[in-house]
Amino acid sequence: MLNLTKVIHMMMALVLTFLGIAGFYIMLSAEFVAVVQILIYSGAITIIMLFGIMLTKHTEAEPKTGWAKKGVVFTGIVLFFLIMFKGIRTISLGPQADDLHVNNTEQIGIMLYTDYVIPFELVSVVLLVALVGAVVLAKKDEKDEKEGEQS
Repeated sequence: MLNLTKVIHMMMALVLTFLGIAGFYIMLSAEFVAVVQILIYSGAITIIMLFGIMLTKHTEAEPKTGWAKKGVVFTGIVLFFLIMFKGIRTISLGPQADDLHVNNTEQIGIMLYTDYVIPFELVSVVLLVALVGAVVLAKKDEKDEKEGEQS
């Protein structure tokens, strides 16, 4: 994603990254978290980012990156891969729990709607306020542009 030049291509790479993370959650037997990852991040957050991209102005084309930058990025990726590979190969996690993933969706639902119902509702209010604020800011910019054109 970091080496792409077009914003829409970056968004598509980000969607693939979110889907890959959801795949990791499925492999860890956390199906609920994987579905939430797909719905919220791959769906909602990506749509919000696309709206943000559409509401901003893009007047100048991005300059092409040189071979030196691509070489540094590639070297960083290879080093990150080697460090992660060595770390994963040498880690010992101990014995695995047998009943860890039994009814995990039900357990999360019960906790969310009993113990954490107030924070859950507060998060929805904060997201609604952020959405309304984004619309108000976009409308102000549009109004300022019309006033500037009339002068």
